[in-house]
Formats: sequence, structure tokens, C-alpha cells
Amino acid sequence: MTRAVLALNAGSSSLKFALFAIEPGETAASPSHRIASGELEGIGIHPHFVAHDASGRVLVDEKWTPVADGAGDTAHHGPMAALMEWVGKQLGSVDLMAVGHRVVHGGPEFIAPVRVTPDVLARLAALTPFAPLHQPGSLAPIRALLAQHPDLPQVACFDTGFHHTLPPVAQAQALPREYAARGVRRYGFHGLSYEYIASVLHDRVPHLAQGRTIVAHIGSGGSLCALKDGRSIDTTMGFSVLDGLVMGTRCGHLDPGVILYMLKEEGLGAAEIENILYHRSGLLGVSGVSADMRDLHARAGISPEVTQALDLFIYRLAQQAGAMMAALQGLDGLVFTAGIGEHDALIRAAICRQLEWAGVRLDAQANAAHREIISMPDSTVEVRVIPTDEETTIRRHVLMCLS
Repeated sequence: MTRAVLALNAGSSSLKFALFAIEPGETAASPSHRIASGELEGIGIHPHFVAHDASGRVLVDEKWTPVADGAGDTAHHGPMAALMEWVGKQLGSVDLMAVGHRVVHGGPEFIAPVRVTPDVLARLAALTPFAPLHQPGSLAPIRALLAQHPDLPQVACFDTGFHHTLPPVAQAQALPREYAARGVRRYGFHGLSYEYIASVLHDRVPHLAQGRTIVAHIGSGGSLCALKDGRSIDTTMGFSVLDGLVMGTRCGHLDPGVILYMLKEEGLGAAEIENILYHRSGLLGVSGVSADMRDLHARAGISPEVTQALDLFIYRLAQQAGAMMAALQGLDGLVFTAGIGEHDALIRAAICRQLEWAGVRLDAQANAAHREIISMPDSTVEVRVIPTDEETTIRRHVLMCLS
């Protein structure tokens, strides 16, 4: 009998989902069969529900006025109920066997997918100080489903889990040792995306899977991952999702002295500093106009601040790619993925120009056409564009956990 798995990828006010058919005898290693995908946006404000089938045909496009669900976790209750009602209609007599969730932080304990229990949920909630703006959004749909469908199995899948292979020296922070005992170390994020790309390389490009590859997951958030033999050995995000690259509204790598300056000289509190670093920095902060790369491209050459923001974005990414090469002791492949990485040929070209010293030779026509292989035949580094699919990784984790 065919069953189904629902994969959820939640943020603070949005939720992406994918529905997969699970055929009899199907395992985590089997090809996936996607029934539908979609997104719930504006949770707690003005919910907008969009879904389409595997061919791209729109199945639903609906907006509604939110019920007085309150704030925080309870804001997800109405949208989750609407989603589950729609899923039930789509499946008909097909059994929904489980729901898998992307959870941003698993801490030092959770490195593999785990079935959610009240105890597991409490331990994940205790990690909120490690990811204060992301962990609550990850856990809110879990709590909503526990209240509405208490017997439905749920599986937590961790963005930090893929990076548990980082060597100890790459995990360490140069702080007093008691902080390491409290879990203060480098974790890395975007792991579900990197795991998916590693699986594609394993199946389709084995020479890169077995070699030294940098994966650039660049969207509104972004990071780099150094893959060696398909395993993460370093990454640009560390203790938090603030570290590393310049992002849409996040600062990326920052001298901690700047935070001390904000505290001591400007008298800012923790909440104000958090707001600056997460919401007012990055491309938005430097450009002064937008965090959206499309807007910035339209203004490039007109506004010097926008040009500076783009230059800094490219410079930092190329600089930190050099650090990943040092960890890998060379480079065989470079993979672009996520929103900007998959769709922005201008940014890809600018980054590749900065990496010509490392043997990158870009095929301008292939890049402009958004082909998968965008490097020249004589490039010593093979450059590819591979769309990511975190929901497929979640499906795989659910089947692993419940097998």
C-alpha cells in the first residue's frame, strides 16, 4: 500500500513543504516521488498558501485573514491545520506515515535524525540560546502537530548534523575551556542542503564526490562547505548563523570588538545588537536600500553604496573560499546552489573571476545559459550549478529513522 511523507522546512513566518509518495518496499536510498510542493508565507500576519504538483501546475493559491492565534508557537496552529486539511484531501485514502522537520540546531547531542518525543522536544527547546531567532520557528510546527495530531510520527532532521564530521580543530573556539563544555563551539549550518548536494555528486559526479569540493549555498542566508570524500571538513558558519559570508541582512564574519563597542560606547542592549546583526546588516546594511540581490543589480552603477555592497559580498565569498581551499589542501570542484547560486549568473561570474588564481576558468556562455557545468574544458577546477533540495533530504531522514 502506498503511503506518504510530508517534509516541512519552517522559518519564523514561512514554511516550505513537500509531499512524497512512499511505495511498498521503498527505502531511504530509493529515488523520491514528489506529489506536491508549496509554501505558507506570512504566518501570524496575512497567511498565503501556494502549492503545485510535480509538473508545476498550481493546485492552490489562497490568502486568508489569520485567526487570533496569538504570537510565537500558536501563530502556526491555524496555518498548520489548514495545511494538514489540504494534505488529507490530496492523499485521500493514502496514509500519511510521518512528518519530517528541518530543525536548525541539534547541538552537540543530535547528529542524526530522531523521532520526536516530549523529552526530545524539550531538549531541542533548550538549544534556543544557540539559535534564538531560528530554533523557535523550527519547533513551532512540531508543537502544533503534537497538539492537533498527537499520534502522527514526527522526525526532527538537523541542519547541524551533516557537519559532525568536522575535525576537532575546525570545531574549536579559542575561548576558555569551560565554554566548550557548555557547547560553545563551531557547528555549521545548511547541512540538509549540503547533504543533498553530496548525494548528487556521489550519484552523478563521483570524481568530485571523492575529491575536494567547495559547495556555495548562497541565498538570503549563505555559507560555504568544504567537502572531502563527500564529508564536511570545514564550513564558514560557526557557532551561529551570523558567521561567515555577507548575507542579505546578516553581517557575516565580524570582529567581536565591534560588539563591545556597541555595548560600551553606544550603550546598546542585547536585543538592539541582535536586531542590528540579524536584520539590519549584510547587503541591506551596506547598500542602505535592499537585501534582495535583484534590486541591487538594478541599482548597480547608479548607487555607490549598492556597488560597495556587491563588491563586499563577492570579496568575502572569494576570500573565505580561499580558507576552504586551505582546509582541503587544494580544489577539484566548485558547486553553486540555493537561490543566488542557482539563478544569478552575474554573481557566479564575479566570484569565478576572483578565483581564477586557483585554476577556475568560467565558460561565460554556459554560465549565462544556467547550464549545470559552467567551467571551460581547460579549467583545473570543475564548476557546476546544482539545485538543492532540502525536502528530499528530510524525506530520506524520515525513512532512515522509521526503518
